[in-house]
Amino acid sequence: MSETSSDWQRTTIDSAQAAAHPETAQAVARIKALRQTIDNIDSAVIALLAERFKATSQVGVLKANAGFAPEDTKREDYQIERLHRIAIDAGLDPEIAEMYREFVVTEAKKRHQRIADAGGDPGVLDVFA
Repeated sequence: MSETSSDWQRTTIDSAQAAAHPETAQAVARIKALRQTIDNIDSAVIALLAERFKATSQVGVLKANAGFAPEDTKREDYQIERLHRIAIDAGLDPEIAEMYREFVVTEAKKRHQRIADAGGDPGVLDVFA
């Protein structure tokens, strides 16, 4: 049986198709389960990012009040090495860990600068910080 592109785009399977093609039905069921796992992981990642940015906002306040610069290159170098090791140990491409680090460090620096510009007031960020 030849499959068209629309066949490949189907994400559900009815009972008649499941009876006729049990291997396809199993694949659809497995995809559904994996997508639920992915959704759960995404929820956890977002919640953890929120917590991370709350902590970095507190660091920003402390830095601003102490007169420290928003960026800390020594800490960044340490984080690059640390996240690279963690990625390798977890079986993740270190480039993905670097993209993550770049995102969070860039955002934290922006937040720290806004806090410093506001004289140490974290209220310049967002309602969740």
